[in-house]
Amino acid sequence: MENGPSKAGKSGEAGSMKDRLEKPPLPPGNRLARYTLWNLAGMCAPIVVALFAMPPIIHGLGEDRFGLLSMVWMLVGYFTILDLGVGRALTRLAAEKIGLGREEELPALFWTACAVMVALGTCAAVAVVACAPWLVSVLKVPPPLQSETLRSFQTVAFSLPVVVMTAGMIGMLEAQQKFALINAVRVPLGTFTFLGPLLVLPFSKNLWAVVLVLLAGRLAEWLVYFTLCLRVVPALRRGFHWKRQYARPLMTTGGWITVSTLLMPLMVHVDRFLIGGIVAVGAVTYYATPSEIVVKLLIFPRAWVAVLFPTFAAHFKDRQTATSELFARSFTWLWALLFPLAMVLVAFAPEGFSLWLGATFAEQSAPVMRWLTAGVFVYCLAWIPFSFLQGIGRPDIPARVHLVEFPLYVTLASGLIRWFGIVGAAMAWLVRALLELAVMLACARPFAPVLGQYTRRWTIAALLVTALFVVVATPASPLVRLAATGCGLLIWVAVAWLYLLTSEERASLVANWKSKPQ
Repeated sequence: MENGPSKAGKSGEAGSMKDRLEKPPLPPGNRLARYTLWNLAGMCAPIVVALFAMPPIIHGLGEDRFGLLSMVWMLVGYFTILDLGVGRALTRLAAEKIGLGREEELPALFWTACAVMVALGTCAAVAVVACAPWLVSVLKVPPPLQSETLRSFQTVAFSLPVVVMTAGMIGMLEAQQKFALINAVRVPLGTFTFLGPLLVLPFSKNLWAVVLVLLAGRLAEWLVYFTLCLRVVPALRRGFHWKRQYARPLMTTGGWITVSTLLMPLMVHVDRFLIGGIVAVGAVTYYATPSEIVVKLLIFPRAWVAVLFPTFAAHFKDRQTATSELFARSFTWLWALLFPLAMVLVAFAPEGFSLWLGATFAEQSAPVMRWLTAGVFVYCLAWIPFSFLQGIGRPDIPARVHLVEFPLYVTLASGLIRWFGIVGAAMAWLVRALLELAVMLACARPFAPVLGQYTRRWTIAALLVTALFVVVATPASPLVRLAATGCGLLIWVAVAWLYLLTSEERASLVANWKSKPQ
């Protein structure tokens, strides 16, 4: 070992420090929060529009055509993952190069990714065109609708290269932290998915006409995102640049990301098929209804990690400690903000279902709702270490976790469903979420040693969360539960403020509050 640094070493260290000072700092917390709100708006707006648009669409198209339209929506949504994670990989690699001050490499990386995604989208299009007649027969489409259904699926196939490449456009903009621009496009074009069919209905009820209008919306989306990429990164205008050495890391990183992208939604929905096979198809209704409500909580971590992912990728190599601190603070903030909503859902699940769907439905679904809420709440927290590992260039770790987790979860859920029915499926959800969170945090800790400083406070907070869930769910009287929930919220706010948040975070919040005009 050297006894002391040489002159060359000192010079190199000084140069390294200079480079670090010249590179962009981590975005401040208020900017990350603003980006997250943009993402929430982009994700929630189509859902709100869908609530009002779906009834007239169903009435106008009829049950058969609407069922086929829902299949088209599902196909387009599913085939967005056929970029094999290249769009997400592009975000990570581009953000990393921006963080290292190597923006001159972005054009070749971008165009290489686009070429790969066009090839993947074209392969998907050929496969859909070839399988379309078989798909129409398998779905048992009524004879009068078979022709327009076949043409609709074929039209969807032609849109797939554009749909897949759009992921790359968004990936480049996310790497540039242009979330306001992304969601300024996402909101109107996302709502067009539901408004487009309404525009067609006065003139035609033909499914193919509806699909053509939706295809026009997808083309417009791609064109707008592509134009924004050229505007945000002017170097892209110099022309196509293919570099073979970028194709491999894009495909390798994207391949591991795809493993998680495929398995995560599968684990969210496979319990319904297990219930249908083990209990009865009718029991799925009492399970799927609370499930559809509770999984909407995932919008919050998805909006948050979409912002964190490029930040982790851009700054981890040169600012490991600061990036780790951001990881820990983000985990704490998500926990602090999301728990009150989860506690209210657990407390008043019976009353909510009684008012909405009646006492019989409440008796069956309220216990499911409570277990699922606890499970989804924990699962939301697991998205932070999951995104951290992907962002720092180790997507293989969460992918391997999911590969092991999936068969274990199916086995556990099958057993608990046999013993406890649909409530057993919700119990399995909670157990899986707890194990995934623990494993993801353990895997992330070697890359973020600062997490050790948070272990004690997170453990105490976890015990408090467990106690509050039990306290607000146990009383039979709604008034007692209301009082318990009110007290629980006050306790949680006090603990989050005094114990979970750091003194710097408290001081920053107070300063921001005082700076607002009264």
